Amino acid sequence: MSTPFEESLRAVARDGYHDRHPFNLRMHAGELTPEELRRWIRNRFHYQRHIPVKDALVLAKLGTPELRRMWLRRIQDHDGQRDGEGGIERWLRLGEAAGLDRTLLGDETGVLPGVRLAVDGYVNFCRLRSPLEAVAASLTELSAPDIMRTRIDAFEKHYRWIEPAGLDYFRGRQDQGRRDGKEALALVLDWARTEAEQQLAVEAVRFKCQVLWSLLDAVERGESRP
Repeated sequence: MSTPFEESLRAVARDGYHDRHPFNLRMHAGELTPEELRRWIRNRFHYQRHIPVKDALVLAKLGTPELRRMWLRRIQDHDGQRDGEGGIERWLRLGEAAGLDRTLLGDETGVLPGVRLAVDGYVNFCRLRSPLEAVAASLTELSAPDIMRTRIDAFEKHYRWIEPAGLDYFRGRQDQGRRDGKEALALVLDWARTEAEQQLAVEAVRFKCQVLWSLLDAVERGESRP
C-alpha cells in the first residue's frame, strides 16, 4: 500500500505533467501544422541532448558503485554505447523523418530563448541541489509511458507524412520510462525520511513539471528574440 508521501509524488507528477499542456493536446489531436511539429522536434532536441548532461551531474552525487552503475545506464540509454545507438540518435532520426537535417538539429543557435532557459534551469537544478532533489526531479518519468503511447497513436493517425521508423524514440521510452520511474521512486522513498525532506522531493517534481511546461510555452509562441 502506498504512503501519503508516495501518493503526493505521484499526484504532482500526474497532475502537473505536460501531457495537459495546450501544445501537446493539439499535437495529440492532430492539429499541429508541419511547421509547428518541426519546431517542436528541433527545440525539444535541445532538451534531449542535455539529458545525459544532467544525469552525469546526478551520477556524481551518488555515493555507492551500485547506485552509480544504475544511473550510468540512463546516460547509456541516451548516448548509446557506440555511434548510431541511443535516444539522442533516435531523436535525430525522428527529425530526419520529419524533414529536418541533423546538422540543423545540432545547431544550438536556432534554439528558442525560452527553451534554452528552461533546459539550463533543469541542468543547474541537478548541479546545485541535493541528491534527493536531483533524483526526485526525474519522477516525471512516472507519467512518461502513457504520453509515449498517446504520441505514437497520434503520429500514426495524424502525421503519416513522418516515416514510421522515426517513432522509434517514443517506442523505446515506454519501457525505459517505467523502469527509470520505478528505480527513482524507490530511492526517493528511501531517502526522504523527514517531513522537510519529503517536501523538498515533492517540490522537485513540481519544478520539473514547470520546466517541461515552460519549454512548451516557448515552442507554442515560436518567438525568437536576441
